[in-house]
Amino acid sequence: MRYFFAISLLVCLEACFPKTAYSQENKTTNVQAADTTFFLPPLAVLIDSAIENSAMFRYYEQGAQAKKYNLSNEKRSWTRNFGLQADVRYGTFDNFSTNTSEGQSPALYATSTTQANYGIGAYVKLPISDFLGRKNKVMLAKTEVDQAETMAEVQRDQIRQTVIKQYNDLLMKRTLLKIKARNLESSRTNLLLADKEFKNGVISLGTYSGLSEAASNSEINFEQAKVDFKTAYMLLEELAGFIFSSTESNR
Repeated sequence: MRYFFAISLLVCLEACFPKTAYSQENKTTNVQAADTTFFLPPLAVLIDSAIENSAMFRYYEQGAQAKKYNLSNEKRSWTRNFGLQADVRYGTFDNFSTNTSEGQSPALYATSTTQANYGIGAYVKLPISDFLGRKNKVMLAKTEVDQAETMAEVQRDQIRQTVIKQYNDLLMKRTLLKIKARNLESSRTNLLLADKEFKNGVISLGTYSGLSEAASNSEINFEQAKVDFKTAYMLLEELAGFIFSSTESNR
């Protein structure tokens, strides 16, 4: 009866844990899948590329350039008060004249001539408000240029910090993936030994179940670490604006 009970218990465990026993072949395949060898450009290259690829940074740089043009116009605004005027007229002109002789009635003469008339001259305007407010307008334009350049520099710093954080986050995710892979390999090895010991009656059902659950959790953690690593890698590529693997193949 005792032997029958042991055999029945073993069959029950095989039915309850059909996927808990891992072969050596499966373990080797998963360890190979945990390889985190990848191409990563230097951090300085990533920062420069991210700044160049940033639409927001280009927006702030273009805004600064527009403010510089505005400043240049303000500095030349005084020339609007000085200028030259020219007037040209061409056509047929009717000329009338009278000839008055003593003792005679005035005689009226009419003549038509085709001619061109032109005139040229200079003008000067002296608006008091322009002269009094010109210095303030120029200073305001200079301040706007400084503000725009500062905003562009702030955006540059933010991009640099973002790339550095993402770069280090990727390295951390790679380290965590390696740790999870080692934990998974260790858990599976322990489970293989526990499976033999359980069948030989060395360990109890509770101990075997705990090791099986630990192996399952290790596999879940490993798969999550792979997803986190891949996500961090793709985010860094998105920031830099190019695919790292294609860069590696072109070298």
